Amino acid sequence: MALKKAQLIAAAFALAVASPALGHEEVKGPNGGHVMESSGHHIEFVPSQTEVTFYLSDAAGKPIASKGTKAKVFVQEGGKTIPLVLTPTDPDKLTGKLAAPLSSGAKVAVTATMTDGHNLQARYVVP
Repeated sequence: MALKKAQLIAAAFALAVASPALGHEEVKGPNGGHVMESSGHHIEFVPSQTEVTFYLSDAAGKPIASKGTKAKVFVQEGGKTIPLVLTPTDPDKLTGKLAAPLSSGAKVAVTATMTDGHNLQARYVVP
């Protein structure tokens, strides 16, 4: 009886740990960045030395126009949180300028409101 209870607890723990990864698994996108799903949309994060870029697409991978999208990004690095405003750039991306390149392990959180009313949120860790 105790063995069965221990097995049930172990199974519940394994499911709890795995569940978040199943719903929002990161995959590599067409622009070389990590893609996350949010509200039926895909957001691909591609950092460079001078800016962060987020590409927007639908669930099938078709680009979505960024015009009119309001977005912000917050970078957590070295114990500091740095807010950046993202600018829609035709046809399907949002860009923000960096004061310095992001270091490995920096955390990046993006929030956006699309013109269709959808609110998007995604979190990334810089590789």
